[in-house]
Amino acid sequence: MEKTAIMAKLTDVFKDVFDLDDVVLTYDTTADDIEDWDSLEHINLISAVESTFKMKFKMKEVSTMKNLGEMVSIIEERTKL
Repeated sequence: MEKTAIMAKLTDVFKDVFDLDDVVLTYDTTADDIEDWDSLEHINLISAVESTFKMKFKMKEVSTMKNLGEMVSIIEERTKL
């Protein structure tokens, strides 16, 4: 799956998880950029992303992701398989 398609799906996930209609995501987006993105919402986000893309993140991946671009790269790699 290409990065643009991944970002489009992630935008839908973010809109749903954070209840934001006008969220604009970039590869540099972090938890600091979205007001309600706390540790509990992070768990909900990861779960929703895993469900949407029918994959599971490794714990190390979840704990070391610095921005949305890293999440996109992981999803891109996994969906190539």
